[in-house]
Order: sequence, then C-alpha cells, then structure tokens
Amino acid sequence: MTTKPRPPEPTAEEYRALAAFRYEIRRFLSYSEEAARSAGLSPQQHQLLLAVKGLPAGLRPTIRVVAERLRLRHNSTVELVDRLEALGFLRRGAGADAREVLLEVTLRGTRVLGRLSLAHRDELRTLLPATVAALNALDARGTGAARRSASSAKGVARVSR
Repeated sequence: MTTKPRPPEPTAEEYRALAAFRYEIRRFLSYSEEAARSAGLSPQQHQLLLAVKGLPAGLRPTIRVVAERLRLRHNSTVELVDRLEALGFLRRGAGADAREVLLEVTLRGTRVLGRLSLAHRDELRTLLPATVAALNALDARGTGAARRSASSAKGVARVSR
C-alpha cells in the first residue's frame, strides 16, 4: 500500500501572499459595505440588487437562485426582498409558471445600483495591482494564470469605461 506524499508546508512567502490577498479582499468588502450604507442600503440589500441585475445568462431571478448566489437561506432572502420591495428598489413578478416568482430591479433600484457599481468599479481598479500581485505570488506552478486573468480583467475594465 502506497501513501500519497504530503504536500510541502506553505513557505513564508506564501503566508505573506495569502495574508496580502486576504487584506485586499477585506479592504474591498469594507469599502463596499460603507458605500452601500451611504446609499441608504444595507450591504446585503446591495448584494441582492447586484445579484438580480447581474445574474449570468440562463439563470432566472427567482428567490431560490438569488439565495444560492448570496449563500443565504431562503427565508432570509425573502426578508431582504420584502424590505427592498417596500423601499421601491425591487418588485416581484410572475414567471411563465404561475407558481414561479421572478425578481426585477426597479428603475429606482437601477439608479442606486448604477451609482454604487460605478464607484465599486473604480475602487476595484485601485485595488487590482496589489490583488494581482498577491495572486501571482501564490501561483506556485508558475503558470501565470493569475497574470492572464488580470490582463483579461484590465481589458474588460478598459472596455467598460
């Protein structure tokens, strides 16, 4: 019976890279939470609006799908939807099946989400170099996958201006 060799322990450089990457994520999340609050939304309300508006093609904006995207329980998502609907940022609509309820961001919700998204895009552009550097330091195989992803992200950022 052969045993698998143990992977090598993380190096000091890898610990530093992981810590740097985690720091950049935390910086962005902190920025995002504050920006949402400044716009009159809770961070989760902002995330729900973004999840509905930014669903991948082929996914229908149901509470079940949005709950999965936000990693929330169904009942917590329903509460968020209720609050956003009361604020006029979101509405429920009927799907093709009478039992299906689809979520739609209202014009008011689209306006606030648009302002937040522009600010978030700008903040991400600021954080991108340090985040990519941390990811590249973790690229143990030297494949450059993080660099290629960053180049793609920069290309998308340039196009979306």
